[in-house]
Amino acid sequence: MARFTLNGTLTQVDVDPGTPILWTLRDNLGLTGTKFGCGMAQCGACTVHLNGAPVRSCVTPVSAAEGGRIETIEGAAADRVGRAVQDAWVAHDVAQCGYCQSGQVMSAVALLKKTRKPSDAQIDAAMAGNVCRCGTYQRIRTAIKAASATLA
Repeated sequence: MARFTLNGTLTQVDVDPGTPILWTLRDNLGLTGTKFGCGMAQCGACTVHLNGAPVRSCVTPVSAAEGGRIETIEGAAADRVGRAVQDAWVAHDVAQCGYCQSGQVMSAVALLKKTRKPSDAQIDAAMAGNVCRCGTYQRIRTAIKAASATLA
């Protein structure tokens, strides 16, 4: 049995403690916004926030969330920073295929919560673990800067 707060709601789910957060979210809780990409924490498609920090949910066991907080893409819009990032993503046409975008958005939200006006180097460092096969990196940087400006 795992207990944690999920997008602001106390949640309890009967899963093996070693089950990755990704599969707990998708298979047991029906939240499919978090994507499976590589299964090895290399691509970032599965990024969620665990106690405020971005983590790769494909390799993080649900036991790591016990008593903690998980935020997913489904809950991002409920937060001022998450809404600003999502609005900027749309305004700047960031997504092409869209598969990596939930992980990209979650990493961007974590960055802007920590650093409200990040430099290009800070953006590159924060987003380095997120792969976009469509190559929208310049639009991602532009959207992060736009979201930052709306939060100032």
